[in-house]
Amino acid sequence: MCRSPVSPPHHESDHVSGGSVETIIYIITSGGRRIPALAKILASASPVLESIIDRPRKHRSSEKTIPILGVPCDAVEAFVRFIYSNRYSEEEMEKFGIHLLALSHVYLIPQLKAKCTKSLIERLTIENVVDTLQLARLCDAPDLYLKCMKLISNRFKVVEESEGWRFLQDNDPYLELEILKFMDESELRRKRTRKHLQEQSLYFQLSEAMDCLQHICTEGCTSVGPYDKEPSKNRAPCSKFSTCEGLQHSIKHFAICKKRVNGGCVRCKRMWQLFRLHSSICESPDSTCRVPLCRQFKIKEQQVKNKKEEARWKLLVRKVVAAKAISSLSLPMRKREQQEQPRSLRDAMNNHFSGNAKDGVVCTCGMFGVGLDGILLKRVLFVIE
Repeated sequence: MCRSPVSPPHHESDHVSGGSVETIIYIITSGGRRIPALAKILASASPVLESIIDRPRKHRSSEKTIPILGVPCDAVEAFVRFIYSNRYSEEEMEKFGIHLLALSHVYLIPQLKAKCTKSLIERLTIENVVDTLQLARLCDAPDLYLKCMKLISNRFKVVEESEGWRFLQDNDPYLELEILKFMDESELRRKRTRKHLQEQSLYFQLSEAMDCLQHICTEGCTSVGPYDKEPSKNRAPCSKFSTCEGLQHSIKHFAICKKRVNGGCVRCKRMWQLFRLHSSICESPDSTCRVPLCRQFKIKEQQVKNKKEEARWKLLVRKVVAAKAISSLSLPMRKREQQEQPRSLRDAMNNHFSGNAKDGVVCTCGMFGVGLDGILLKRVLFVIE
């Protein structure tokens, strides 16, 4: 409630202070309250107020007034107080935050608008979020608008029961449609983000598998090593043992599997694919690389005639190389991930090579399995404990 109208002081609208004439403006509120303020201070704070002050009066002797109507009288006082001191109290912001945001937007005072936006974001609730959203849209407050949209999207079932939502449905169907579209787009973004993270996780795991394969073939690990080096029983697990152990089990299976020759073993096909992926990434000279079949796969790559399959494979290689580069720059993050329970290499290979051609990274190696299987049987470079 506004107090009774304040009587104007006895001084004139223009008075002399320190040898210069200072103009007094009276701000008139809805309740008839008259708030005196210096014209130059109002003009320096707001270009809108400056335009109103500079507007010529009909009668030169008439009193200079600016009506600010439609908001509580105390909110107008808080508004003028902020113009003078650039300060506000928490109590004022709690009571008149919405009104102050509207005034700051109408009179173009960005400092007050930013403070109101921040305060209203902190005070968002299920009960006031719909009303605040409507105001944010009218007052061009994108941060507040986005926060309101996210809260409605995340707590829609609760917001749907509020009085503000029922009022919105009856009076602003366009905003209701806007909210529903935002919710659909948010869900699509979440799905795309989850899919992207899953793909990135897979590429990181394949990159780690390449490091482990190189490590096993060059240095050896707990139970599998190169042909000229016996694996040590006392060897401590390597830093990537969760992946390295799964790869060692696959190598052991690969060495004794009887279905491999006819291409009927899924686990052996995965090993073919890992060998091929290594050859596509390997930059070592053929004479120095210790990974089996590296040179043979490089030769076979030059003979591939299926351009579509070749394009998919090159896309996979690029993404694994990029993941390897990123992982080398984020060692602390990798250490945190190692503390969590990782997926096995078998699951990773299953997910990637199961036939999801839609993602453009699927490739099978059956054509290589037939042509190189005999070579592999003659050149198994592993010693398996």
